[in-house]
Amino acid sequence: MDRPPIWRIFELDILGTTVLAALASTGAQGGYYAITTWLPTFLRNDRQITVISSAGYLAFLIAGSFAGYLVGAWLADRIGRRPLFLVFSAGAIAVVLAYTQLNIPNGVMLVLGFPLGFFASGYFSGMGPFLTELFPTAMRGSGQGFCYNFGRGIGALFPTLVGYLSGVMSLASAIAVFAVVAYAVLFGAAFALPETRGRMLDSI
Repeated sequence: MDRPPIWRIFELDILGTTVLAALASTGAQGGYYAITTWLPTFLRNDRQITVISSAGYLAFLIAGSFAGYLVGAWLADRIGRRPLFLVFSAGAIAVVLAYTQLNIPNGVMLVLGFPLGFFASGYFSGMGPFLTELFPTAMRGSGQGFCYNFGRGIGALFPTLVGYLSGVMSLASAIAVFAVVAYAVLFGAAFALPETRGRMLDSI
């Protein structure tokens, strides 16, 4: 099989898939970075939780993330890739808003760290299979590699933008703004892309 050049993924017949997959990856990684990068600072400055005490909060977040990865991998095959992204991005929006915008006791925040980690990162288990299955065999490596790393590059800017925005509003609100925008982008892009569960890779 002839190997097409990398710019093949930008030709009109596949460009829509490339753009939407890159947006999905941007939303997935941007939301994750916006939350995890600033969470320790949020706990210390906005909630007045000491560095030592914050370890328990982060432990709940990490435990939730681990559970999210396992459940996300199972759901990706059970209900499909798109439903996984739709459910987890909507769940992440709801939990992020509750975590950053509601005046809840620290004990509740401790427990809420588990679903925050669960929804804010569990969808990554479906990202690899989804990007792999979206592109035809001849351009699969180029398509998957470009879309994932485009999302990683743009998503890596989100923590910096959160920092800038926190100069004109609270850090909690800045985190919420960028996390909600990111997960909304993931939701919209996933909704527009086709379901790929069960797709035979050697047939496309």
